[in-house]
Amino acid sequence: MKKWFIGLLVAIILILLIPIPFYLKDGGTVEYRSIVYQISDVHQLNNNSPSGYDEGIIIKIFGIKVFDNVKASPN
Repeated sequence: MKKWFIGLLVAIILILLIPIPFYLKDGGTVEYRSIVYQISDVHQLNNNSPSGYDEGIIIKIFGIKVFDNVKASPN
């Protein structure tokens, strides 16, 4: 019984924490999503930016943004 419970607990933790990558067609953004968190490696087209792209990383935990360093160009 105890081994079964530990195996079930490990399976649930893996399901919650293993991310699935999503490749967006906005210039090269990649999102890694799991049930608990989401990490976005932003590389988004922006014609107003001197480099032509907005770049940075966004981290969300339970849908709450905890880190965002995307360099958006001023309009």
